[in-house]
Amino acid sequence: MREQRVIDKIIDVKNVTKVFDDTTVIDELSLYIRRGQFVTLLGPSGCGKTTLLRMIAGFVAPTEGKIYVEGQDVTTIPPYKRPVNTVFQKYALFPHLNVFNNVAYGLKLKKILSGEKTNRKGEKVPVFRKFTKEEIANKVNRALKLVGLEDYGHRDVNSLSGGQQQRVAIARALVCEPKVLLLDEPLGALDLKMRKEMQIELTKMHKELGITFIYVTHDQEEALTMSDVVVVLNDGLIQQIGTPKQVYDEPANAFVADFIGESNIISGIMIKDFSVKFLDTVFVCEDKGFAKNEQVDLVIRPEDITVLPEDSDKGQLTGTVLSAVFKGTWYEMEITANGYEFTVQSTIEAKVGQKVKLSIEPDGIHIMKKLRTVNEFVGEVSGENTVDFCGGTFEISTDLERGTPVKVFVPFDAVELTDDEEDGEIGGNVARSLYKGRYYQVQVYTDTDEDFYIDTSDEWDIDDRVGIKLDKSKLRLEVIVEETEEENQAEDGGDEA
Repeated sequence: MREQRVIDKIIDVKNVTKVFDDTTVIDELSLYIRRGQFVTLLGPSGCGKTTLLRMIAGFVAPTEGKIYVEGQDVTTIPPYKRPVNTVFQKYALFPHLNVFNNVAYGLKLKKILSGEKTNRKGEKVPVFRKFTKEEIANKVNRALKLVGLEDYGHRDVNSLSGGQQQRVAIARALVCEPKVLLLDEPLGALDLKMRKEMQIELTKMHKELGITFIYVTHDQEEALTMSDVVVVLNDGLIQQIGTPKQVYDEPANAFVADFIGESNIISGIMIKDFSVKFLDTVFVCEDKGFAKNEQVDLVIRPEDITVLPEDSDKGQLTGTVLSAVFKGTWYEMEITANGYEFTVQSTIEAKVGQKVKLSIEPDGIHIMKKLRTVNEFVGEVSGENTVDFCGGTFEISTDLERGTPVKVFVPFDAVELTDDEEDGEIGGNVARSLYKGRYYQVQVYTDTDEDFYIDTSDEWDIDDRVGIKLDKSKLRLEVIVEETEEENQAEDGGDEA
């Protein structure tokens, strides 16, 4: 019989949702973290990473779902009773206490089990005591040594630099010996040089302590430098989980590819296994398992493109150098080829205006499934040939009865953006614009918290206020069939069996 490997989960987040003021910040998220890992929650501002960390810490309660620490349900347990401690971006040090007393503060309040005694009823009850002054001194000095501040105990915290204050905050969190250390963008207030030094220090601390670190950042370099595992989040959903190398080399979708590192993201067609067509050219790749002629997104990192002389007999594309900037160890060039503007990093410079060949090896092309090819919304038939969705009423030819719940499918090419919100039927703000070769894919958040995706030749700026016009002839409806109680019971019985 094959032996089943037991996963040592220290944190287990199960189907957690968090809603603030009718806005869903975390959406049915599940995630487990192994003991001793350095896990980074990475994503843009507003993606839900800090909310997730605060729910693990106990500062925020989930709207739905459960959180377990070492198998114990801690969903409703207050922060001080959880075996975790948090380091914040704002250090929250006590200005009236010196370094030693800042670090010792938690120990002075903490009680530990010292034995048992028999009460008047003859029952065995636990006995707790506080740490002695000697025990506190030993623990504080050990924590300060760990962060490189063993000679700073007597110093006023206000006399310390930002990096030193951050070390004090970390020592204060570590001195109580938590099983999980939570770090909420702790290096955000430091300058670049100090951040890089603290990245090295945190990695060293993690290896020495062996406890679990959960780190929140929007800085991709921090995530790739320090982590064992990176969890990429967007819109309250996990986009990808993997090692730093996996999320960089094999992004799960266009969002991950665009967010992590410089990327050339292009739409293509998977002709067959190991063969993809983009920019009117067929390339050999290393991917398989896609449907024949399936539309895909693909990412090519700038360092995976080789620049060759125009007369070279190698290379698949011919292009023209638009710009070239020396970056210290390589040249970053913008090169246009077959209508797409590539970002290329090369140790060999090509001059502006020069004709060149571009060569891309099979292992430099990473194929991704498209996140979506059509917008999908939930609506309701509101009258004769009218459907309500996204806060608006639209004339759509249908013979369905009033009140019928429907899914509304809106193809990308049925959506048009307008500069003037009044010219559109729905108002919204541009949330993201991704160049995908010959067109931009734009994400727009509406005022009803829906999001539209549009393919357009026009470039839009983030936070632009726009109007959305729809070509109703291209919209499709599908009736939402609600399951009966009997069907739900049958499904439950089937799952249990």
